[in-house]
Amino acid sequence: MIRRYTREVMGRLWTDEERYRRWLEVELLAVEAWEREGRFPPGTASRLRERARVDVARIAALEAEFRHDVIAFVTAVAETVDPDDARALHFGLTSTDVVDTALSWTLVDALDLIAQDLAELRAVLRDLALRHRHTPVMGRTHGMHAEPTSFGLKMALFWLEFGRHEERLRAARQRIAVGKLSGAVGHYANLPPAIEAYVTRRLGLEPAPLSTQVLQRDRHAEVVLTLALIGSTVDKVATEIRHLQRTEVGEVEEPFAAGQRGSSAMPHKRNPVASEQLSGLARVLRGMAVPALEDMVLWHERDISHSSVERIMLPDATILVDYMLAGLTRILKGLVVRPDRMRANIDRAGGIAFSQNVLLALVDRGLSRDAAYRLVQAAAMETLADPSRSFRERLWENETVRGLLDPDAFERLFAWEPYLRYVDTIYERIGLGGDPAASRGASPHGKE
Repeated sequence: MIRRYTREVMGRLWTDEERYRRWLEVELLAVEAWEREGRFPPGTASRLRERARVDVARIAALEAEFRHDVIAFVTAVAETVDPDDARALHFGLTSTDVVDTALSWTLVDALDLIAQDLAELRAVLRDLALRHRHTPVMGRTHGMHAEPTSFGLKMALFWLEFGRHEERLRAARQRIAVGKLSGAVGHYANLPPAIEAYVTRRLGLEPAPLSTQVLQRDRHAEVVLTLALIGSTVDKVATEIRHLQRTEVGEVEEPFAAGQRGSSAMPHKRNPVASEQLSGLARVLRGMAVPALEDMVLWHERDISHSSVERIMLPDATILVDYMLAGLTRILKGLVVRPDRMRANIDRAGGIAFSQNVLLALVDRGLSRDAAYRLVQAAAMETLADPSRSFRERLWENETVRGLLDPDAFERLFAWEPYLRYVDTIYERIGLGGDPAASRGASPHGKE
C-alpha cells in the first residue's frame, strides 16, 4: 500500500525487515523444539538466537540468483552463524512451514490492531448516539423525505453494525491463529508433530488440525471478507455524511481544518473530501474479496497461485482498514451536527412529512382509507408542485378535513415528538446505555 494510506504501526508489520524477523523466529523456535527432542546438542538454539542476523539486501541478492525467497533467506541467515550450528536451520521443514506460520502470526497482530480501531470508533459512535438520542432529523427513503426520526438512532445503527463486525473479526482471528510445521504434504514425514506444537504454542497460535503443504485458504479468505464487510460499513457511514452535508441538506459537516481549502477555483467550497476518500478506498477493499475466494482453490496439496495475490492483498487489506477506521473516527469526533437545520428540513413544505399522521387520523374518524389517501396525496402533490402554499394550509382548506378534525387535533398531527416516543425503548433493546435525560441537554433548535 502506498504511504499516503498507511499508518505507521500497521505498515511496519508488513515490511521486509519484519517479515524476515518473523521467519527467523519460526526457524529458531523449531531449532529449540528439535533440541528438546535430542536432535541437536544443547546450546545450539541459544547460539543461533545470539548470532543469527537478517540482512534484507543480502537476501534480495541471493533471491535474484536462486529465484526462491525462503532458500535465499535461509542461506543468508546461515552465513551469519557457525557452520555447525547452521545445519540446524530449516531442518525437516518446507518453506511454507515457515511462511504460513509467520503469516498467521502477522495477521493475528494486524487483526488485533484493527480490533482496537473498531473499539475506538464504536466509542465515538456511542457518544454521538447518546448525545443525539432525541435530536429529530428527517428520515429519508429512496433519498426522499419520509418521516422524522432521531439522529441518535442513525448513529446507534452504525454502532450496532460495527459491533457485529467486532464479532466477525474475533471469529476470523480465531480461525487464522493457526500454524503448521507438518512438512511437504502435511503428514509430518520428516519432523514429529511435537515440533509444530512447540513452535505454535510459543507464538500464541494453535497447530492446524490437518494441513497439506499449506494452511487452507478459507481461513485467509474469511479474514479478507471480514475486512471488506468492515470497509463497506465505513463506506455506508461516509455516504450518509456526504449526503447530509450537501448544500441543500446541510444537517452535518465533516471537520474543516484551519487553513484547509476546498477548491482551487471556488473559495467557498467545503467539500466532504475525507468521507469521499473513504468511499473510494472501500471500492479497492471490496475488490479483494473475489481474489481471496479464488485463492482457496489450489492444485492437490499445494501450488503457489495464491502466493502472489496474498503478497499484495493481505498487507493492503489490513493497512486500508486500519487507515479507514482511523479516518472515520477522526471525522466523527469532529463532526458538526446542526439540529436547527434538521428541524428546518422537517418543516419544509409545511409539514408534508406528516402525511401518514393525517391519513390515519382521517381513517380513524371514519373516512375510507382510499378516500383519505387520495385527499392527502392530492394536497401533497399540489404542495410539491407549488410550494407557495404549505401542505398544512392546503389540507385545512379542505372541507372534509375540517369536518372530521378540530383545529387542535389537526395541529397535533404535525408534531415531531411522537415519532421519537419509542427511541428509549429501542436503546434499551440494543443495549446502548446512558442517561436518556442527558441526551436532551442539547436543544434540537440550537447549533453544535
